[in-house]
Amino acid sequence: MDQTAQILRPARRAAIAPFIAMDVKREATLRAQAGADIIHMEVGEPFAPPPRRVREAAIAALGGQPVGYTDALGLSTLRERIARHYCDAYGVEVDPGRVAVTTGSSGGFVMAFLALFDPGARIAIQNPGYPPYRNIFRTLGLEAVDLPVDSSNGFAVSAAAVEKAHDARQLDGLLLMSPANPSGAMQGAESLREIAELCERRGIVFISDEIYHRLTYDRPAQTALAFSDRAVIVNSFSKYYCMTGWRVGWLVLPPELPRVVERLQQSLAISAPTLSQIAAQAAFDATEELEAVKEGYRRNRDILLDGLPALGLDQLAPADGAFYIYADVSRFTDDSTRLCRDLLHRAGVAATPGVDFDPLRGHLALRLSYAGAESHMVEALKRLKDFLRR
Repeated sequence: MDQTAQILRPARRAAIAPFIAMDVKREATLRAQAGADIIHMEVGEPFAPPPRRVREAAIAALGGQPVGYTDALGLSTLRERIARHYCDAYGVEVDPGRVAVTTGSSGGFVMAFLALFDPGARIAIQNPGYPPYRNIFRTLGLEAVDLPVDSSNGFAVSAAAVEKAHDARQLDGLLLMSPANPSGAMQGAESLREIAELCERRGIVFISDEIYHRLTYDRPAQTALAFSDRAVIVNSFSKYYCMTGWRVGWLVLPPELPRVVERLQQSLAISAPTLSQIAAQAAFDATEELEAVKEGYRRNRDILLDGLPALGLDQLAPADGAFYIYADVSRFTDDSTRLCRDLLHRAGVAATPGVDFDPLRGHLALRLSYAGAESHMVEALKRLKDFLRR
């Protein structure tokens, strides 16, 4: 074998599955650039621009002052503002010293997992769930333990299910997202309390992914910090705040972990992007504009929840929050990957196959993001109707 080929062989830790939603986005973008009329429903990305205050803060920051590194844990003023958010939104007191600003929630996950788990650790996750969880675990030598959720349990995890998994073989951690991706399902406050108390009692690290908080439609989401100050919180400015490409998120950590994360971040990222941190501070003062954006999501959600059942897509996850519809497509196919490929090429609708979220049953489901324009939702239903009736 050629020696160069041997040298360039990828490391075993790099042998992870693709994030299929991003693959679909790439293909959909290429088709759009070639002139195709594409409705993007594949990626959870707000259609709206960042709030005016965010844009103004970024422009002002470029007015002559240096935009250099911040402290590894982030701008002190942003950390203070994030801490105050927990008091304002949830009535929970958080010491700003427990907040770490990260390069999106993705960077937050990597920092948290490295700080908390050694190779071989076992972390329970929802299935279906967010695909990069598994991929990051594999890269770091961690083991994912599935907690199946479906219509029988409202797509929500119970404390009993976590305890059963722990009793079968000890868990080191639990990673829970509420509202969830892809289902949009939420954990009830009492369920969250029971899970937090169980994790403390059984010595399980509880990581609560709260990236879709503030994107709920019938009842507010509760932070795990309301029930345990040992919980690790992951959040981001990407979703509710319409700042996906700015790549700025945060962690709230138990008191003994900020210095651990600080050392990791110093070497792995130095700091989150400074301009994004400055702009993110202003996002907390843009609630009126952001709530108007959320009302658009609510209308989009209603359009799809009303229209999809008439097309035969009547087995839907709860869609309590976030901006996703997770639909059973077994009436039409047992290959959601092919279905989504055909949808893109023949109907101009970009959707993500369920296999991205659920390696066992995802071939029978797909996810649609309704974070786009209202007119796109109406047109998508028309295209889906024509496509499914061919």
